[in-house]
Amino acid sequence: MKELDAKVVELLNNEPLWWVGTSGADVNVVPVGFKAVTEDGKLAVGAVFLDHTLKNVAANGNVTIATGGSKGMTAFQVKGKGEYITEGPIVDKFKAMADEMFKGQVTAKGALIVTPEKVIVATPGPKNNAEL
Repeated sequence: MKELDAKVVELLNNEPLWWVGTSGADVNVVPVGFKAVTEDGKLAVGAVFLDHTLKNVAANGNVTIATGGSKGMTAFQVKGKGEYITEGPIVDKFKAMADEMFKGQVTAKGALIVTPEKVIVATPGPKNNAEL
């Protein structure tokens, strides 16, 4: 597992959206707002509307999460392996968030947990595409 740099964690925590990309029978990229960096440095995404994403993860596990740009030019891409879980504290957290936002109309079915393997600079400039 790749340990995330403090500046990467800060950006992930402060950006309103992450973009989750997967590949399988159909390439897919979706914006997500139900998200968290876990205490052990993994990335968690609430599975509320992730049908294509979860099918792709089941096919090969490859996930890319990109974020940045809403408050400046800093951006990163985290590549890793994803695992879908349906119970535990992080799932409970996302269920509570979805229930509050959607007033019980929609809930989180689980969580996609991504173990980082690479962090790529997506900021414009000379370090663009460099691996941290």
